[in-house]
Amino acid sequence: MSIFSASNERVKTGLVLVAGVLLIGVIDNFFLMWAFLGVVYMLAFKEALALFDIKKSDLLYYAAGLWLVAAIYPYSDDLFVLAGVAYASAVAFNKNLSWKNFFPFMYPTAGMLFVLSMYQEYGVLALLWLLVVVALTDVGAYAVGKSIGKTPFSATSPKKTMEGVVGGIIVATIGGMFVGLGIVDLGISFIISFMVSVSSIFGDLYESSLKRAAGVKDSGDILPGHGGILDRIDGYLFGAVVMLILLRGLV
Repeated sequence: MSIFSASNERVKTGLVLVAGVLLIGVIDNFFLMWAFLGVVYMLAFKEALALFDIKKSDLLYYAAGLWLVAAIYPYSDDLFVLAGVAYASAVAFNKNLSWKNFFPFMYPTAGMLFVLSMYQEYGVLALLWLLVVVALTDVGAYAVGKSIGKTPFSATSPKKTMEGVVGGIIVATIGGMFVGLGIVDLGISFIISFMVSVSSIFGDLYESSLKRAAGVKDSGDILPGHGGILDRIDGYLFGAVVMLILLRGLV
């Protein structure tokens, strides 16, 4: 496949994803959003099993059960804590259990539950805010990095430059700040947009570290031209946690 056809494929997939997300956002129905995020979560969870080199496929059923409970429980992010308590109890009871099997219930589970909780508490505008900040961070970092980037940011992701990261954060903070005005005042919107942008950088970096450890280029191949689900949502998984915590603490 040539670089041009690969790029064309990436653009087509991206447009389909954006159109689908916008349609679901416009409809703004809880169970539709829950179902959509649930599909994303299950696909991401399956990819995480491979990245963590976990062979127990039956963990998918526990993940599905957790997401089903999230449909009726009002504080979805609490379920992550309860899952941790439950698994810690199981490990204490059965010495043959490994903590490694809980890793996918931290990543991507925690982030996805925080996304759902944020929608429950602050509505679709909060998700739009998150989407804009993370997307602008990616776009800004790519554009600035390509144009003036020279200083390596981290050995975990050699293509990232310090100039690109700083540029992406600035672009995302300014752009996201205006979206956040629909929920909070200017000062709080600036702080949250900045912190979410920074966290999304490290969300991307964390997934890169998992792929490097697993010896793979992408987390999967379900999205033509983009790789796997985790490759698309890595920044959101960290960003959602930071945004919801700050919204609760600062608003």
